[in-house]
Amino acid sequence: MTTRSVRRRGPALLLLLIVGLALALSGCSSSGDGDGDSGMCAPQGLATASTAPTNLETSATAVDKYTTDSVTPLESIDVSRLNLVEPGTLTVGTLSDAPPSICLDSAGTYTGFDNELLRAVAGKLGLKIKFVGTEFSGLLSQVANHRYDVGSSSITTTDDRRKTVGFTNGYDFGYFSLVAPVDGAVQSFSQLNDGMRVGVVQGTVQDDYVTNTLHLDPVKFPDYATAYANLRTGQIDAWVAPSQQAEGSIRDGDGTAIVENTFSVNNFVGWATALGDQPLIDALNSGLDAVIADGTWSELYTDWVPRELPDGWKPGSKAAPEPQLPDIAAAAAAHANDAAPAAAAHQNTWQQLGHTFFDWELYRKAFPDLFKTGLPNTIILALVSGVIGTALGMLLAVAGISRSRWLRWPARIYTDIFRGLPAVVVILLVGLGIGPVVKDLTGGNPYWLGAVALALLAAAYIGEIFRSGIQSVEAGQLEASRALGFSYRSSMRLVVVPQGVRRVLPALMNQFIVLIKDSSLIYFLGLLASQRELFAVGRDLNAQTGNLSPLMAAGLVYLLLTVPLTHLVNYIDKRLRVGKAS
Repeated sequence: MTTRSVRRRGPALLLLLIVGLALALSGCSSSGDGDGDSGMCAPQGLATASTAPTNLETSATAVDKYTTDSVTPLESIDVSRLNLVEPGTLTVGTLSDAPPSICLDSAGTYTGFDNELLRAVAGKLGLKIKFVGTEFSGLLSQVANHRYDVGSSSITTTDDRRKTVGFTNGYDFGYFSLVAPVDGAVQSFSQLNDGMRVGVVQGTVQDDYVTNTLHLDPVKFPDYATAYANLRTGQIDAWVAPSQQAEGSIRDGDGTAIVENTFSVNNFVGWATALGDQPLIDALNSGLDAVIADGTWSELYTDWVPRELPDGWKPGSKAAPEPQLPDIAAAAAAHANDAAPAAAAHQNTWQQLGHTFFDWELYRKAFPDLFKTGLPNTIILALVSGVIGTALGMLLAVAGISRSRWLRWPARIYTDIFRGLPAVVVILLVGLGIGPVVKDLTGGNPYWLGAVALALLAAAYIGEIFRSGIQSVEAGQLEASRALGFSYRSSMRLVVVPQGVRRVLPALMNQFIVLIKDSSLIYFLGLLASQRELFAVGRDLNAQTGNLSPLMAAGLVYLLLTVPLTHLVNYIDKRLRVGKAS
């Protein structure tokens, strides 16, 4: 075998190796233990019971001054008069990455304590319910703009947030936990200082607490799993998180612990609605009191988040009955006294990195979902946006080299604006700005609007690629075609443009690869579980397991898409330039 043939076959062999690895990991041990397990996104019952924290920074308790004295009788609620996005259906914006309160399980169902409780409330009201995944940083604004009827995300009801959205009565409570290395310098909130990297999830109450109460500049992350992974690998010194997410994230051998807790400001948790939507708030409050009265709240609380209730607090209105809970303190004590297995050995940095990124069992579990849900959606979004963007880009290129300034100037302005704006800003502007205007056409589903936003972004770059290719064609080509009797338009269409397009094929393929990767930003608009692309699928599995291996698995599937495309366009480009080898 010659050196040239080895070089030619190298990319193909690499691709075959990646495909073989993916198929092997996705196909092996299909009957193994835990294939249907949702990891942290599953009710664990009293085995996870916990007492009230004893390492509290302060003994002061928060007071929810907004709890109503009573609620409208359930039979008096007329759901037909509720201003819902879909009549008869409660559309809920939620998250997928904060178990056990809010998460997406291995079956692709949005669940967790918050969402299961809301599902029960919707049942009391006779409403269907539809959950849509989104990012917390945009959730409240989407609720305020009626993208969703309700926001369900363990949302603490602060006074500042009440200026943007309305809230129901409280259905849960929470503490802030300070998570840090067990042998680190940080052992309390009072030890945090400007020289430390303190992690929070952007837009949360913990973000506000660290910034405005502790007066520190936190390191902001998009989700809880990423924040905790950074703590484990030593990229941050401490993590301020909701107590439930902190307790659910820590595993034996991580070398981290909850070193101190504190009550959150206006400590209680409610569902968010559009500001001033009192009929919906009244309906949800009535449903909440009803599920408290029939024991559903207690059952779900015991299954998902069994913790001792703070003194003086109970869920629902002031008229709601006290929930009947098992002896959670006794269950927690009994669980603590059980014969515990030997503690896992503390892992060094390399072991932690290996466990975090290369857990082969999680790769095996991730690939079926990545291929079944993530890959088709990524391809659809990339193809639709690529086709529209290419067509619009060609128009921009032709307008950009036109002799008429009425065509040149708009093309230049468009290109400057869409190349200058961050992709996520354009996606949010199109999805949340145009979405309400065309909701009768889209059904309130922003999936295709996301593809359009990607196309508008791609067109600005593709237009410049085409323009540079066309202008690189020698002037003599145009002159020769005109001398043969072609008109200017015919010369451009038949002679100049085809040559220019051929010259920029590699650049066009690079732009298409960028579109494949940028499809992950569509998640900001809120998607159904069945609409998740590769990155969203990997991210949700990451949240279920607290491990970044599913994201690495998603990266391998991206390689399966992009590596063949790169070498295909290189092959076509070579054939066009030198012809077929004899």
